[in-house]
Amino acid sequence: MPFRAMANKRLTGVLNWHRARATIHSMAVLEAIIADIRQHKPDHIALTGDLVNVGYPPEFPVAARMVETLGGPTEVSVIPGNHDAYVRGSLPAMDASFAPFMCSDGDEAPGASGLAERFPYLRIRQNVAFIGINTGIPTVPFFATGTMGPEQGRKLANLLEETGRQGLFRVLMLHHPPVTRGVKFGRGLTDSRLFERVLRKHGAELVLHGHNHRFSVQHLTGNNGPIPVIGVGSASAVPGTVQHLAEYNLIRIVPGSEQALHIERRGIAFESRNVARIGLVTL
Repeated sequence: MPFRAMANKRLTGVLNWHRARATIHSMAVLEAIIADIRQHKPDHIALTGDLVNVGYPPEFPVAARMVETLGGPTEVSVIPGNHDAYVRGSLPAMDASFAPFMCSDGDEAPGASGLAERFPYLRIRQNVAFIGINTGIPTVPFFATGTMGPEQGRKLANLLEETGRQGLFRVLMLHHPPVTRGVKFGRGLTDSRLFERVLRKHGAELVLHGHNHRFSVQHLTGNNGPIPVIGVGSASAVPGTVQHLAEYNLIRIVPGSEQALHIERRGIAFESRNVARIGLVTL
């Protein structure tokens, strides 16, 4: 990476990578996780951000080639994370590689419009509505906050109302955890209260997020009861502790049943080379 490309927040990101992150992430681990996902043949795959490290444009085509091993844009939905939006200009670079993975059904030329116009996007697979929300924004060094914004909030309310009337199982995908509990200072969603108000009025059935690099289950209040909010670990984490496992969530949705969600945590624990079930949660 040329030095001029690091004359901003990327410099601290690169230093942090070499100081700590390079020892806790592994491409070999990621490849093992991807192989296990492919073996289970999920109906749809949601990637909740942080596909690259410091938002450097050449990183995105490499990440896109890895994502394409999971499936094409109709099988995989992507949303940006804070590392994808690291500095001004990072998101346009991401869009150049991932626009077909970050658009609504029927958008034949997603790259012709900007990200602000496309988010939140809607994809319907069988009786499930996947709604992608962009919370990735450039921040100052040592901060990793996210923001949905009032315009996305307004559009999200309309999408939730529309898909709710259709009786669809609504899955929201965003990077930053939309809750205040358990989020460290400088890493949360700045307008989580707005997100909560939208869900309290219009409802949803499931919220998926990333960012914290660990599995978690919390709940938000919806108009028809509690809404599960599920966090996921990093898919490239080098196993070492219970809190830091390479994993992904294999979720079975059973709309209309008393137990609608079956979440199988699959990952690599404690230096194992094999991906296996490491947990099972039914909600």
